[in-house]
Amino acid sequence: MPGSVFDSQMFAKLFPTGNAARLFSDTADVRAMMLIEGTLAKVQGQMGLIPEISAAAIHRASLELQIDPGGLAQATGQNGVTVPALVAEFRKLMQAPEYAQYLHFGATSQDIMDTSLMLRLRQYLGLIEADLKTHVSQLGQLAAEHKTSLFVARTYSQDATITSFGAVIATWGNALCDLLAELPALKSGSLWVSLSGAAGTGAAFGPEITELRANFAQALGLGDPKRSWHSDRAPIARILAWLSRLSNALAKMAEDLLVGAQSNLGTVSIGQGGGSSTMPQKQNPVLQSAILALNSNANGLYATLTNTSHPKESRDGVAWFTEWMCLPQFCLSIASALEHAMTLSANITLCPDRIEAQLQQTQGMIFAEALSFELARIMPRPDAQDAVKTLCKACLSDGRNLLAAAATQWPDLDQSALRASALLGEAPKFAAEFHTYAKSVTV
Repeated sequence: MPGSVFDSQMFAKLFPTGNAARLFSDTADVRAMMLIEGTLAKVQGQMGLIPEISAAAIHRASLELQIDPGGLAQATGQNGVTVPALVAEFRKLMQAPEYAQYLHFGATSQDIMDTSLMLRLRQYLGLIEADLKTHVSQLGQLAAEHKTSLFVARTYSQDATITSFGAVIATWGNALCDLLAELPALKSGSLWVSLSGAAGTGAAFGPEITELRANFAQALGLGDPKRSWHSDRAPIARILAWLSRLSNALAKMAEDLLVGAQSNLGTVSIGQGGGSSTMPQKQNPVLQSAILALNSNANGLYATLTNTSHPKESRDGVAWFTEWMCLPQFCLSIASALEHAMTLSANITLCPDRIEAQLQQTQGMIFAEALSFELARIMPRPDAQDAVKTLCKACLSDGRNLLAAAATQWPDLDQSALRASALLGEAPKFAAEFHTYAKSVTV
């Protein structure tokens, strides 16, 4: 078994990550850091902080030079950070010491590495947003199609009352719509540059630090925090919290579809399931199980990452190293879960015959609540509840159908109010409103 399923050829289809995996690699990190060094030099040259000819040479080199990540390993192991080795190799490859001396001018390693992370998180959130919109759009259409389709709501793993399948889908989708609606503010308020120097004071940049940071942020298309966030991991914490909510929202859908796929229910189909090596009848709910496993992994990593949100002093190596180990795996877990969720939402099929069979198997007990409310029209509410409880016990004992027994015991009862379609309540409205909400956040 590989160290990570996301790097495995065997598990690549079970835990797919799409293009997200490319953002969490040595090569992507090195390229981002080189881009940042080149952009910083360019902005400093434009402001007259370093010679403009040196800035131009550094910026051009940042786009042309190739640095082997493996060649940085020895120094990274010694220094505990990659940037010193990267800067040394960059200067060496430039073969122009008179220009290269201005590379990384005034910056510290954390400025470069944190900004690299933010550049890649920006791309990652863009990928997540596109996939999430696809998923929500598919769910919205499905909810509209099934806004009045009967479905058995379950509580405590038992059949409860009637709802519509569209309303169930709305429950899955509304949380996702909320997340999409929050995303623009999350991006603008958390995707920040870091440019504060060794201890977060920006002193090495001189009095132009405020203007420099603003210009640097604009050049990279990131936000300007107007301060140091070396030891304030709030922007990362906000992004992680949003992603954690997304992971749990996807798991909710997977959990419900896992129940629906049980052989004794089979009320929902998602197409061809996974096979068994020995049992040919099996159709294992692989996608649902994978989403739930990925969510479990993400939740564990999220708990670990919360420990990095209060780094000690001006820089905390332990907290920083923990981010490096856990954040990529956390992000890839959620990207993979979303890949599976899109496949699920594109292939969900309701099985009305199995739902009808489920209704019949309840012996009409699913109408017990509705029956008690109808009886309350002709007797006190407590008496109605007691009467229905007594009748339920009797029917379960002798195998009768609750509604048939109620019709015999109370022949004047309005039976039309006890039809399944009459018990949908607001369910169709919830489904329709979700469909509208889904369209508004996926444009």
